[in-house]
Amino acid sequence: MQRVLAERLWIALGGQAERLSHLAFRSEGSLPSAFFVTELAAAGIASAGLALGEWLEPDSGAATSLVVDRRLASFWFSTSLRAQGWTPPDLWDAIAGNYRTRDGWVRLHTNAPHHRAAALRVLGTENDRDRVADAVANWDAGELELAIVEEGGCAAEMRSWDAWKQHPQGLAVAREPLVLRDLQLVSAPSLDIEIDRERPLAGLRVLDLTRVLAGPIATRFLAGFGAEVLRIDPPDWDEPGVVPEVTLGKHCARLDLRQPAGRERFQALLASADVLVHGYRADALDRLGFGADVRRTIAPGLVDVSLNAYGWSGPWSDRRGFDSLVQMSSGIAEAGRVWRGEDKPVPLPVQALDHATGYLIAAAALRGLAERRRSGRGSRWRLSLARTAQCLLEAGVSSVGSLELAAETTADLAPGIETTPWGHARRLRPPLQVAGSPLYWELPASELGSAPATWQPVSPD
Repeated sequence: MQRVLAERLWIALGGQAERLSHLAFRSEGSLPSAFFVTELAAAGIASAGLALGEWLEPDSGAATSLVVDRRLASFWFSTSLRAQGWTPPDLWDAIAGNYRTRDGWVRLHTNAPHHRAAALRVLGTENDRDRVADAVANWDAGELELAIVEEGGCAAEMRSWDAWKQHPQGLAVAREPLVLRDLQLVSAPSLDIEIDRERPLAGLRVLDLTRVLAGPIATRFLAGFGAEVLRIDPPDWDEPGVVPEVTLGKHCARLDLRQPAGRERFQALLASADVLVHGYRADALDRLGFGADVRRTIAPGLVDVSLNAYGWSGPWSDRRGFDSLVQMSSGIAEAGRVWRGEDKPVPLPVQALDHATGYLIAAAALRGLAERRRSGRGSRWRLSLARTAQCLLEAGVSSVGSLELAAETTADLAPGIETTPWGHARRLRPPLQVAGSPLYWELPASELGSAPATWQPVSPD
C-alpha cells in the first residue's frame, strides 16, 4: 500500500511516474490504526524525496536513488525530538479534547487562548474540564460545533465518513484534486542557482508564515537540505508544545502585518523570497493587502504554497481547523471507534494529516522550484488537511493484527547533541536517504521571535 500511496501522491503533484522506480522502502511493521498510517508516512516523505531528486536530476532517466525507512517515518510522524534532562511542554491545553454531547461527540481545540475563550463563552462556564464536560452534555454536537465556530473558536462534531461524503463541505472537498496547481502565464527571470550536491537547497530563501503543524514540517524539511528558512509570527502568537519540534533549522522572527511598518518589512522580505509557505485562512492575506495577484507582482516567479484545513471550495473553505478536528469531521475518528470497538472517538495514533500534508507541501515547493528553473515561471500550489484525509480514507482499512513496529532504541538517534533554549536534545535519524545529499540541520530549534526579520544565510559547520 505504501507504494500505491506514493504513486498517488507523486502523480497528484504532477511528477513523472518513471522516477518511482528509483524509490525503495525498508523496515517492517505499522502503527496500530484502522488506517494505513505508516504507509502514508512513508509515502508522504517519499513524495518530498522524489521532488528533491527532480531538483537534483531534472532528467528522470538519471534520477537520484531514494530510500525511506517506514519505521523511522512513523516515529517522525509523532515527534523527532528527544529531550535530555528536561520535559517539553504539553501538546494540549487542559480543556482540549473530546466530549460527549446529547447526541454524540464533539472535539474542542483550545490550545490558543482566544480559541479557548470562545469555547468557554459559548458554554457559559469556567476554565475547568469537569465543568466544560457538564456544559457540553447539554448540547447537540452539531449545534455546539456551529456556535463555537461562529464565536471564533474551533470545534468539530464526530461524523461518519458516509455522513461526511453527503455533507456540503465533504462534497466540495471530494471534487478538489489532492494538490491544486496553477502556473504563471508570464515567465519571470530564470532561477540561476548552482546546486551543491551536499546542500542542494543552499542559496534558496523560504518565507514561512505557517503555524501548527503541517507548514512548519514542510519548511523544516526544506531547511534540512540547506534552504534559508525565515519563519514569521505575529507578536502575540505562541505554540509552546510544538516549537522545539518544528523550528529546527530556521530563524524565527515576529512582524505585525496589521501595522504599516510590519507590512512594509514583509513586502521587502517577500520580494527577495524564492518560496512562500502560508497557512492563513483563505481570505486572510487578501484582507492584509497581500492577495495572490499582489504577491505575484511583488515577487515574479514566486513559488507560492498554501494550505488550509477544510479545502478551497465549499461553505467551510474559510473555517479554522486543525488535524484533530478534521479527523472528527471526515469520519476518521468514527471509523477508529468502530475498529477498536469503543463508544468514543478513536483518532489516528499520530497527527498524520498534518505530517503527510507537510511533506506534500515540501514536495510542491520543490516541484515549483524545478519549474521556475526550467521555464522561469512561478507557480501557486494549494493543499488541505481535509483532502489528505480523503486520500487516507480512500486507501481503505488496514489489516487487523499487522506486525507492530520494533521499539525505539538509542541506535535510532542521530549523532550529536542539539543545544536548544530549553536544554540539550537528540533527534531521530532522518527517515529519508537521498544519494549524495544527507538530511541534516545547521541550526538548532529556537524560540519564536528570537531572530530579526531579515534574511540570514545559514553557514554550514
